[in-house]
Amino acid sequence: MSQIPWWGLPLVAVVFALAGAAAAHFVFTRNNRLLSRSRRDRQWYEERKEAYVRLLAAFEHATHRLRTSFDAGEKPPAPLVYVDQVGPALMSVRLLASGPVRSAALAVHLQLERLHGEMNPAGVIGVQPQTHFRELLAQVPLVMQQFEAAIREELGIVDTPPQPSLNGRPELTR
Repeated sequence: MSQIPWWGLPLVAVVFALAGAAAAHFVFTRNNRLLSRSRRDRQWYEERKEAYVRLLAAFEHATHRLRTSFDAGEKPPAPLVYVDQVGPALMSVRLLASGPVRSAALAVHLQLERLHGEMNPAGVIGVQPQTHFRELLAQVPLVMQQFEAAIREELGIVDTPPQPSLNGRPELTR
């Protein structure tokens, strides 16, 4: 006769069943957390990218409008028109962006806001407002380039394509 009591085998089965259920629950919870974090990270990335693209487009539109009005010999649009156009996109970036991107966006905004205001190079003898306006307008792409570089650095955008993986397709990191 065996030395194992009659209740030993069912007890061992219950213990292993509970251990298996606990392990399955742990793995399920861990996978849910990782999936949720991945989804949240992807959403964060997409929100920022969308806000940055909207602001870049608004800046480009405002710069184009300034150039065309200058070439036509017209006054630049009113500053409030500019603020109404760029304001919502700028607020999104101010809320979502890191410090360097926010600073670069505000530098572009300040430059464009200055161009939409009165051109008054006060106290500078021999400077014509048209020349001053043209010089400030020529600086906008340079400031925009710094803004784009800050965005690329923050979002981890590189100018080289991803390396192919073992299966021949490029690996996507985001």
